[in-house]
Amino acid sequence: MNINEYVNYLTQPDSNEKPLDNILETCGLTSVFRTVAVIGDSLSSGEFESADKNDENKGYHDMFEYSWGQYIARSAGCSVYNFSRGGMTAKEYMRSFAVKMGMFDPKYAAQAYIIALGVNDIINAGHEMGKLGDLWNGDPDTDSTYCGYYCSIIEKYKQIQPDAKFFIMSMPKGTGLKPEDDAKKEKVNALLHEIAAHYSNTYVIDLYTYMPANAGDYRRIFYLGGHLNPIGYRFTAQVVMSYIDYIIRHNMEDFIQVPFIGFGTHNATAKW
Repeated sequence: MNINEYVNYLTQPDSNEKPLDNILETCGLTSVFRTVAVIGDSLSSGEFESADKNDENKGYHDMFEYSWGQYIARSAGCSVYNFSRGGMTAKEYMRSFAVKMGMFDPKYAAQAYIIALGVNDIINAGHEMGKLGDLWNGDPDTDSTYCGYYCSIIEKYKQIQPDAKFFIMSMPKGTGLKPEDDAKKEKVNALLHEIAAHYSNTYVIDLYTYMPANAGDYRRIFYLGGHLNPIGYRFTAQVVMSYIDYIIRHNMEDFIQVPFIGFGTHNATAKW
């Protein structure tokens, strides 16, 4: 074994490498995390769509064991919490769902949070996008924007686990919906990059730019109606693990003290 090749792979990543140039069969460096929470909607919940032979009487079934988060858990040997449900929005998550389901309980504090919200908010419900600086104040009689609720989620979990890492996912192009939806997804992607630049320990999993468009053969292979099939959820897990591996390799200094997240200490003498 030429250890220098592996060291260079970790410490001197190719500046021309794009995040999804290499889809890993393994978990890669995602395995440095022992606890991960996935905050999302149906596509984070392993939801399957049933229908009769006339494509009617549809049913929607969250099967968490098939979620990409649980594929990650089995691959990386870590605990992944499904803080998700079909139809979820950032608004509902903050205003009722997370508290009702105990998802702000400190016993579920995670080293990493992956947030995948936006389809139901922006595409389906048409919530106001908002801007950086918007926050929800917790008053049940007031409202906020998609950005406001989204940032409130990050801030809430930063209170619970201050040194946690946050990976915020944008939506890929093309899902069989209206063509103009891609313009909305582009705006969400730009907003998420602003959010990541604003908060510490926050990184964008930019599926809008780097994921293949969800159309044609992609939908034929990976979809079952309007949601993914088991192969699609497994592939999504590979995409997420590969992207996180890429982020870690390109920001190694940010991740060398991951084991101390939640312990209230760190190695103050560590140098990179």
